Amino acid sequence: MSLCLAIALGDVTGIGPEVTLKALAAELAADDTRYLILGDEGWLRRIRHQLGLNLDWQPLSEGSAAARLLVHNPLNRALPDQLAPGAPEAARAAVAWLEDGARRALRGEVAGLVTAPVNKAAIVRSGQPFVGQTEFLAAVAGGARVIMMLLGADEQGRWLRVALATTHLALRDVPVRLTIQQVQLAIQRAVEACRDLGLVRARVGVCGLNPHAGEGGAFGDEEPRLIAPAIAAAQAAGLDVSGPHPADTLFHQAWRGEFDAVVAMYHDQGLAPLKLVAFDSGVNWTLGLPFIRTSPDHGTAYDIAGRGIANEASMRAAIRLARQLARTRAAARPAA
Repeated sequence: MSLCLAIALGDVTGIGPEVTLKALAAELAADDTRYLILGDEGWLRRIRHQLGLNLDWQPLSEGSAAARLLVHNPLNRALPDQLAPGAPEAARAAVAWLEDGARRALRGEVAGLVTAPVNKAAIVRSGQPFVGQTEFLAAVAGGARVIMMLLGADEQGRWLRVALATTHLALRDVPVRLTIQQVQLAIQRAVEACRDLGLVRARVGVCGLNPHAGEGGAFGDEEPRLIAPAIAAAQAAGLDVSGPHPADTLFHQAWRGEFDAVVAMYHDQGLAPLKLVAFDSGVNWTLGLPFIRTSPDHGTAYDIAGRGIANEASMRAAIRLARQLARTRAAARPAA
C-alpha cells in the first residue's frame, strides 16, 4: 500500500499554497506516494488556476483509494476569498491545520507531516500564544524532547546538517537557557539523524558559544562549564563527537565533508551558514517527534505572495526528505 503524507497548508496569505502546489506538480511522478493537503480548497483552486497547473484532487470524504491528492479542511467554514497578508483568520486556520496534521500523524493515519510556512507574529496577533511550529508540535506530541535540524546542499552536493541546541530565543537569553542536558540532546539527535539518513558515519562537530570557542575562558565560561561536559558524556557513550570548535571554522570544515553534522548553540549561529549554502533548498526537520515532520526553510514571504514567482525548491526538498524517511521507517518495520 502506498504511503500517505499530510501537508499543512500554512498561512494562505503567504506563499505556502503556491509552493505546495508547484512542489506537488513536480513530485507526483516520483513514486506512488499519496498526499493529504490540510487547508482551504477554495484558495487552492484559485492558486491552481493562477499558476495554470494540471493538478486534480478529491475531498478526503469522497476520495478513492487510488486518489493521489486529497484535500481536507478540519474547520467548519471556508476562508474568505480575499484576506490581507497575515489576517487573523488565515493565522488561526494555519494553526488548526497544523494541529490536525500532527494528530493524524500521531494516530498513524499519515506517514509524516510536511508543514508550509506560518507567521509567528500574525498568529500571536490573532490571539494565540505561539513560539514556533517546532515548539507547537512538541507540545501536541506530549512534550517530546525535540531538536530543530536544518539541512541542505550546495550546487556541488556539499551538505550542511545543523542541529540547534536552542531555537527561538533572544540572543541575551541563550547563555541563560543553555544547559549541559540540552547540548547532549542536540548531539544525540544529530547522531540519530545521520543514522536515519543512512549515512556511513555520524561525525558530529560541536560549536562553541563564544568567539574562538571562548579562547580558553577569556570570552566566557560556557565552553568549559556547559559544552565540554556534554561532549565528554557523548564521547563516553561511544559517539564520534568533538569540540567545542570555533564556529567560524567548524562550518567550513563541515562543508568540506570533515563532519556529517554540526551542533550550533543558537538559531542564527547555525542558520546563517546553512542558508548561505542552501538558501533555496534547505529543509527544516524536527528531530525527536514520534512522527516525521519536515518543512521548507523559509517564511511566508508576504511581499511576493500571489505573484506566482515563489521558488518551490525548499518545499520539494521537504517533501522528498519526508518521503525518504517514511519509506525507510516502513522498510524497517517488522512484518505483521
